[in-house]
Amino acid sequence: MLITLELTLACLILLVFALGLLWGPQRQREIGVVTAAGLCALLVLTFVLDSRGVLFGGAFVLDDLARLFKQIVVLATLLGVLGGLALPQPAFHRRSLEYHLLILTSLMGMMLLASARELVLLFVAFELMSIPLYVLAAFLKRDELAVEAGLKFFLVGSLSTAVLAYGISFLYGTTGTTYIPDVVRGLGPYGSWDPLLVLGFVLVLAGFGFKIAAFPFHMWVPDTYEAASTPFVAWLSVAPKAAGFAAIFRVFVEGAGDRAAVWVPLAATLGAITMVAGNLMALPQTNVKRLLAYSGIAHIGYMLLGVAAAAASPFGVAVVLFYLVAYVLSNMGAFLVVEVVGQSEGSVGLSAFRGLAQRSPLLALAMLLFLLSLGGIPFVAGFWAKLYVFWAATEAGLYLLVLLGAILTVVALFYYLLIAKQMYIDAPTTTTPVAVPASLGFVVLVSALAVVLLGLYHRPLVEAALKAAVPLF
Repeated sequence: MLITLELTLACLILLVFALGLLWGPQRQREIGVVTAAGLCALLVLTFVLDSRGVLFGGAFVLDDLARLFKQIVVLATLLGVLGGLALPQPAFHRRSLEYHLLILTSLMGMMLLASARELVLLFVAFELMSIPLYVLAAFLKRDELAVEAGLKFFLVGSLSTAVLAYGISFLYGTTGTTYIPDVVRGLGPYGSWDPLLVLGFVLVLAGFGFKIAAFPFHMWVPDTYEAASTPFVAWLSVAPKAAGFAAIFRVFVEGAGDRAAVWVPLAATLGAITMVAGNLMALPQTNVKRLLAYSGIAHIGYMLLGVAAAAASPFGVAVVLFYLVAYVLSNMGAFLVVEVVGQSEGSVGLSAFRGLAQRSPLLALAMLLFLLSLGGIPFVAGFWAKLYVFWAATEAGLYLLVLLGAILTVVALFYYLLIAKQMYIDAPTTTTPVAVPASLGFVVLVSALAVVLLGLYHRPLVEAALKAAVPLF
């Protein structure tokens, strides 16, 4: 069956819910273990199942692109849940059932979004993904900062929903259909575009911009990342954005053919200002979570270069897919190291990393690998991700953007190396080793090894991404 993955996830949600009610508050901690085991099985299933096709009159599709996006979001969710097992706050133990049900429900929305080829299903999937995220951002409801961050996230998210719905109304009103390939074909040849149809596409892209945190739709990011729990933020920083790019490819690339070229200037401009804003706003940050928040905005800009290049060839889509995998491993790994340090030092400021290499050399080495990958230094996963994005943009003729991206990569190294300086050069305030919870240590180790292995041997993933991208054209 084409919806086996979604049905399996639905069964996992029901199982977690039933066990949570059956076990009561005394065994809430074990809910996270059950959730992680179920996600591990679901991840295996995404590789084992090989069915393809469409359902519901073409509204739901399972192809290589949907499968790869589902593998990305399930992997990210598994890493986030494993990292969350070490959260020390009593609220996460007392309300573990609520926490994990919200995560799984949001994951269901992401998986449906990857397969959505119809605007109503796409909109519903977006909301199914987003609404649990608002609750999770403010999960520590007695923490004023968390409540404020959750409220900001909700207000901006509600605005993005309104913009997205408004754009969809224009698309339906001008074409008379919500089936995405038919809507795209409604653009017609150059010079015959309906202004209302183009306006609808622009509004839809703006709605997607909120979800992926592109500039200037990023306002919710730094405060939410700073106040929410770090394992949740690690997942929030990658999984919803992967789902957002899946929707962008479905709406703006799939079946568009030569008409996709009309979006190149828009995607390129959005990518350029996002790269510039993210990198420049990261420079003065002293809170590492806020620094990584602005860094993440900059990385969205690099991926938008791939979207701009996607109008020229499938290679643009493929490099974004590869970039997302490298970004999941690098960014989540970095955030989870921040969680380890934060639990030990009671702070996530730059000074909390002073002398980390002397206190916990392996933890410092893992963080260094993640920072090098995010900075695009050879030969880790992030190096190939940026190289391929620049390559695709060059083939599409976006030479100035490639030059801008290369310059900003050097700028990004400054704030990444600030953290490395704290770890390796500055003297520690204490020689006590940093305590690393088992689940966090496991996720950090797996992420670090994957970043290195993907940097050394990336060809299979690139080929899989190309295979997924070609049918879009």
